[in-house]
Amino acid sequence: MESGRPSSTNHELSHQVSLDIDRLAQSVTEELEISNPFSDTCCIYKVPERLRELNEKAYTPRLVSIGPIHHGNDKLKAMEDHKRMYLKEFIARTKVSVKGFIELIKEKETRLRNCYAETNGFSSEYFIKMILMDAAFVIMLLLKWTYTDFRGSRDSIFYPPYKSVDVRVDICLLENQLPFFILEELCGLSPIFGNSPKATLIGLTHWFFSYEWGSWAVGEYLGGVDFSEVKHLVDFLTIYHRPTEQQQYEELEVLTAPSVKELHQAGVKFVLSSSKHLLDIKFDRNKGRLEFPRLQLDDRTEIIIRNMQAFEQCHGLTHGYVGDYIFLMGLFVSASKDVEMLVENRIIENWLPSNEEVVQLFYNLNKQNSVWSGTFLFKGLIKDLNAFCERPWNKWKANLKQNYFNTPWAAVSVSGAVILLILTVIQSVCSILQVV
Repeated sequence: MESGRPSSTNHELSHQVSLDIDRLAQSVTEELEISNPFSDTCCIYKVPERLRELNEKAYTPRLVSIGPIHHGNDKLKAMEDHKRMYLKEFIARTKVSVKGFIELIKEKETRLRNCYAETNGFSSEYFIKMILMDAAFVIMLLLKWTYTDFRGSRDSIFYPPYKSVDVRVDICLLENQLPFFILEELCGLSPIFGNSPKATLIGLTHWFFSYEWGSWAVGEYLGGVDFSEVKHLVDFLTIYHRPTEQQQYEELEVLTAPSVKELHQAGVKFVLSSSKHLLDIKFDRNKGRLEFPRLQLDDRTEIIIRNMQAFEQCHGLTHGYVGDYIFLMGLFVSASKDVEMLVENRIIENWLPSNEEVVQLFYNLNKQNSVWSGTFLFKGLIKDLNAFCERPWNKWKANLKQNYFNTPWAAVSVSGAVILLILTVIQSVCSILQVV
């Protein structure tokens, strides 16, 4: 009895006949012609899910989209009118035609697309328009931040309802970046940057960070910092905080160090460094002085650190300096007492609700943090700290100072402490002689 269904042989033949091999081959070829998403110039990434799930809000813009990754998000569309207003101001001030800007971006389109790790379906026309609008917005924002006379009275970023709080965070997110080179080239067409005193994009960027992010770019601009290869605003901060001196290579089996409280008990003194670079943490073995640059912490700190950390991991930098710093600070501040000591010594300026919040901050940042013992920046530092803390004499001296000399009964208690110290030394010597 026949079922009415075609035999498997006939079924296979029908597929072979209906398949247009030439058309399929052309389709595959066209897909392969898409710009290579693994370009050497790639520098702007979607944050990996393993990091994103730790704190979604730290990587997601709240008010404005910059670049293609979050473009078109309904929650961010309200700022598109603001971008048009800034573009209109930018064109009026530069006296460069829209056509001139478009021609420049068109010439760089392939390079621009290759800066993003994930391909997008934007047409050439739409992509160029988006880059122009967003670039003009970022440039004008930096100008307005530096020069108050650039601000219009109806600008809601700087006047009620004051959107600057969210905007200044949004433009520092890794997923919300434009390649720095296109900002520089658009500025190069503009006479705004030829005025006296001459403004530069690097100078404007530094002022923005130093004004808004405290210890992350504090102090005078350092002419010795090479920003010639800066990729975007997040990369600007990673370059700014490269250590001024390379640490000596040290072999360590385990990356561990005493907490601040334990260091204090061993006689280490905590000193506020004159350096403005957060990674310039140094230890003087002879004086027992551990120097830290000042670290300012507030409710936005986690966002900026996380995005720098994500860029290091995504971009595969040889040295993950930010990740190393996070790891080291996590070792130092394992309890609120550790934070209290650093606050007392003016090393941490804490604007978070409590010292415990600082401990939790570094605990959370160390989740999914990438640290490699072979390239760890602070290997020499923690080796010296461990060696210092292991010396009994250092602990004895610290114990005397902290528990005897600082009490009202110092004159009476010191003699007892000295006797105890002598007995301890005698006991140690006898133990050695017995072994011999």
